[in-house]
Formats: sequence, structure tokens, C-alpha cells
Amino acid sequence: MFRKIILIIVFQTFLINQVVANIEIKARSAILQDFLSGEILYEQDADISIYPASMTKIMTSIIAFDLIKSGDLKLDEKFIISEKAWRLSTAGYSSMFVMIGDEVSVENLLKGIIVASGNDACIALAEGIAGTEEEFAMMMTAKAKELGMENTNFANSSGINDPDNNSTVRDILIMSTYLIKTHPEYYKWFSEKEFTWDRTGGDPITQGNRNPLLYKNIGADGIKTGYLAVEKYSLASSIKKNGRRLIAVGSGFENKQARSRESSKLLIYGLTNFDLVEISRKDTPIDSVDVWLGKENSVKVYTEDDIYKTIKKGQKKKLKVKVIYNGPIEAPIKKDQILAKLRIIYDQEQIGEYDLLSTKEVKKVNIFSRLLKSLNYLIWGDV
Repeated sequence: MFRKIILIIVFQTFLINQVVANIEIKARSAILQDFLSGEILYEQDADISIYPASMTKIMTSIIAFDLIKSGDLKLDEKFIISEKAWRLSTAGYSSMFVMIGDEVSVENLLKGIIVASGNDACIALAEGIAGTEEEFAMMMTAKAKELGMENTNFANSSGINDPDNNSTVRDILIMSTYLIKTHPEYYKWFSEKEFTWDRTGGDPITQGNRNPLLYKNIGADGIKTGYLAVEKYSLASSIKKNGRRLIAVGSGFENKQARSRESSKLLIYGLTNFDLVEISRKDTPIDSVDVWLGKENSVKVYTEDDIYKTIKKGQKKKLKVKVIYNGPIEAPIKKDQILAKLRIIYDQEQIGEYDLLSTKEVKKVNIFSRLLKSLNYLIWGDV
């Protein structure tokens, strides 16, 4: 007995005539991603090597956040400021303005890194965690490889000029996505517009966040600026509107104004030219399949992960979702057993296929019931 069951869901929309506009971003390299679908909406030389500058501090933060999550580091733990860290606070670099011998909490160091872009705070955190900045940079590079950042090497914790500190905008996007997804409780620090540190032996210091998009009304909530003379201006940025998040990374902007303008333009382009469609939520039943010779006649199925797709604005009617299986499926059925496929078609082309799993166990009926069901099928052609 063979039967293919297909459930087709067609997404309708009223916006049917819009066309995705061409866009030119004035940067050496750039990339834009829809966070939930993971789909790249724009890229421009996304794999050429760049100096990540202070975007490096995203990974510095990730190392600390991972350790906090695992219980190996605490926010109220204090590290003693070394001479090396202090020297960066007096050399014209962006700084938290620590002093030699100060004991500064991990939380204050992280906020000094994230909000004030303090290079001195980076070294203090790196030395406190790994003993030396060099060892910490090795941890950073190892984490980059773990995340699939294939073209990245970190030589220091702050991003100050070093020929061995290099990456790509695609790799910066990967680590930005990881931070936002894995550490949402700390990612909110990237949206703070100022940080006040009540330092030892001096008046409190308040510094503003250097991310220019936080001061625009576009929904920006992070993540990190960068600047080096050899690379010019860079920015990893993110906006969230109506439950939808976009992440952009650009490098090689000519000046601060171009960095702000072009990054805003790229993010708004993603919002206004594409729709995000929710297909399914993980562990939530999306449909049911028929069961043969089971104590129940059907069982609900689900996907293991959230599934979203990004499509051109006004084209939802071209998106179809099909649940396909050979059935009815004979019992017994185990919980979480793969029973069907969820196939996604856009403009008559398949753009994804995912396993559908049983939400529960379905036991086989006894011999008498099986005989009765078989007889019914032979007579009536119905299960």
C-alpha cells in the first residue's frame, strides 16, 4: 500500500508588484543577513581580508560570556590592572582609563569594552582570564575556528593594529550572530548609550557608546564599531523591528559619516525589500500524518528547529509548503521518529527540505483489531 499525502500551504499577500531595488554600498566590503532565516540578503566582497579593528572586541566579549555561562567566571570577580593595560589608557587609544593596581570587576571591564571600546579593559580582561594577552588571543582564534570563521586570526584582544589580526566581514557576521543568539542577556549591553565607571582614586568617568546607529530611530541595538588608519572605518550593526532582526557588517568606509549612512542604508534595504516568513516553530506540531494499525489513527509531527525563510517583498504567494510522506504509516511508531518531510518551494523551485518527527509514541493494536481494520480496508478501501 503506497500513498503520498501532500498538504500545501500557500502564503498570500497584498503586495504583489514591488521589485527589489538595486543598492550600492560605499564600503570596501559588506554583508547583510536576516537573523532568523540565516539568509544572506546582500554581500559585497564579503570574503576579502580585512583588519577587524575594534570589532575584534566582539570575540573578546564572547570568550568572557562563554566562561560566565559555564560557571568558570563571575561578573563580580575582580582583576588587577597591569602596567601593560594601563599604558594603553595613556597612549591615545580608546580607553576605560584604568590605573595600575586597580581591582576592576569583570562586569565593569566588559562594559568598558562594549560601550567605551576600552583597549585597556581588553588587556585587563584577557590577562585576568588567560594569564597573558597572547594566550587569550589563542583562545579567541580557537573559538573562531569552532564557529566556522575560516578566514580569521586574532593576534590581540582589542584589535589594535597588527598584521596578524585579520578577518572578513562574513566571519565578523558569524561571530556577531553567535553572540546575539547565545548570550541575549549580555547582548543588551551593546545597546547601552553610555557607561559610567566609578574608578578608584578619581572622579567617575562617563563615556558614550560609539555606535552611531544607536542614536538613529531605526531600531538599532548593537553591535560594534571599529577604526584603523589602514582599514578606515568599520561597523557590525543590528536592528530589530517587529520581531525581525537584521545584522550587517561593513568595512572600509571612507569616514564616520559614510559608516553611519551606508550601514543604515543597508539595514533599511533589508527591511523594506524582503519579507521574513515563519514556516514552523521547533517542537510545535505543524500537521498530522495517518497511521495504519495503530491505537490512534493519526499522529502529529514537528520540526526539530525553527524554520524561517526570507523572500522578496510582495512574493509570498509564490511560497508553498508541502508535507510529504508514504502512508498511512504502519504502527508501532516511536516518539521523535522521522515520519515525513517538510518541503518548501518558492517560485516553483525547492528551497529547503526538513525532517518531520512524531510528537509521541503510537502503539500497535491487538490481533483482533488488526484483522478488523484489514477487513475494513479490503471491503471499503479505508483505514
